Amino acid sequence: MAVVTLGAHILDVLARPVPDLAAGQGAVVVDEIRATAAGAAAGTAVALARLGNDVVSVGAIGDDDLGDLLVTIMTRNGVDVRGLVRRTAAQTAASILPVPAGGRRADGGRPVLHAPGANLTLTAGAVGPGLLGAASFVHLGGPDVTSGLNDPAFFAMLAAARETGTVVTMDPLSAVPDLLAGAAAFLPHVDHFLPDEEQAAAMTGEDDPEKAARTLLAQGPATVVVTLGGGGSLVAAGPADAPAVHRLPALPVEVVDTTGCGDAYCAGFITGLAHGRDVLESARWGTAAAATVAQGLGSDACLTGLDDVLRMLN
Repeated sequence: MAVVTLGAHILDVLARPVPDLAAGQGAVVVDEIRATAAGAAAGTAVALARLGNDVVSVGAIGDDDLGDLLVTIMTRNGVDVRGLVRRTAAQTAASILPVPAGGRRADGGRPVLHAPGANLTLTAGAVGPGLLGAASFVHLGGPDVTSGLNDPAFFAMLAAARETGTVVTMDPLSAVPDLLAGAAAFLPHVDHFLPDEEQAAAMTGEDDPEKAARTLLAQGPATVVVTLGGGGSLVAAGPADAPAVHRLPALPVEVVDTTGCGDAYCAGFITGLAHGRDVLESARWGTAAAATVAQGLGSDACLTGLDDVLRMLN
């Protein structure tokens, strides 16, 4: 088994371009509407599978039509979904995203309607015995919104898996300070942490990405990668008092939609590590995967395989 993705599973419904919502009963005609697997676990799982990895995804979804569609999308993309548990008392988490031209509004915003649903019910009991230790990589996707995993029993599972060589990566989902504060409890059990700039600032109180990365390194990870949107990413590795810090530029592409770029970055980063690349080169793979996804609508857009992603680096 190569990768276990564990955490937030969301069904996204996206439309573009949406300049504004229609008044009254008017209609806005758009070019494209898609439904995709999203969330920092499900979206990353699909991206990993498209990059050629064997992936098992673990999470909680509703026993509803939305859950059926999410399972279908993930299965069609080659993800093993036997780790998903179905909840009868909660709906599948879902989002509706009206995507403006260029991916964001003029003010930089990106509106979203979101129902958190079954993600709030995920607990360590959903993780099969020995599953984490059997994986080469475990990706914690959105532990800030799956607070049931903030449990000593789950931390013991992570510790046991790491002792057998499993590498643990983590990517938050939200930008809510209270939720991100809870995610900090996972950092001593993580090898590589990949927040975006806003999340890193909320967790540390540091607006400077390098200072934020140093603060996060002091909490346990060996590497902190802060993604900076159009500004690329910052990679910090080593001791918190004297880490090696590198800035990688974003690749120049025509941006259609930024949804899922962080998930794709994580998938490219993990794929690089799985291919024996060092942290910096793996971050370049993540950069290329994110740039690929930015050129289409949704978290899996334009990802046709690893070779096409790596060609962007040439």
